[in-house]
Amino acid sequence: MPRLFLTSRNTDLIEIMDDPDCDERGLHRTYDWFSRLNPWLARWRSLYNSHLSPLMAPDRTTTILDIGCGGGDLLRLIDDMSRAENKSVSLTGIDPDKRAIDYALARTESDRISYHAIHSSELVDQGLSFDIVVSNHVLHHLDDPALNVLLEDSATLSRSLALHNDICRDDLAWLSFIPVGLAARGSFIMTDGLRSIRRSWHPDDLDGRLPAGWRAEKKMPFRLLLTHRGSS
Repeated sequence: MPRLFLTSRNTDLIEIMDDPDCDERGLHRTYDWFSRLNPWLARWRSLYNSHLSPLMAPDRTTTILDIGCGGGDLLRLIDDMSRAENKSVSLTGIDPDKRAIDYALARTESDRISYHAIHSSELVDQGLSFDIVVSNHVLHHLDDPALNVLLEDSATLSRSLALHNDICRDDLAWLSFIPVGLAARGSFIMTDGLRSIRRSWHPDDLDGRLPAGWRAEKKMPFRLLLTHRGSS
């Protein structure tokens, strides 16, 4: 569908959940809804099968880092899917927002998942690395300098794959999301979801500006994938 309305990013829009003084109950309900929506809206089950699982060797533990992990729903999903395949994983989630880390810790029982309220650059400074680095719905929060930092950090931290999964800006995506937002009453899903779509990147925005080794792909429905393959 041609972009007639959302022709460029609107970075002036700020999501409610990014306000440090936002309503805590509404924030928690938003994180609750992420657990329901992300497996199918963000297509993480499909991405796990196509991108993550093939890199998980059966005879060793695969280390996975989730940058901007929010409430931890993606790591809990990866934990469940890898258990179903009898694959050993060590999962780390980082987010500079301590509210997100506190929520994730309170809702995670798996001893294969750890969370830390830090920035990716701190892990780079520590000389750490992981087999796989992922993020979900982080890209649209970032301006150009912050995107550059994320891509540089995740390429440095990942040995095999860095995969950033986000919304692709599209008029139909904005219109289609309204029924989802209406269903998620008591949360910030409606307001923040529509703002996220308007803030999100399109592959055309990234043409010629991605660092070497990075690839931008538009995936259905309304998804943007940035991937970087490592040497190991």
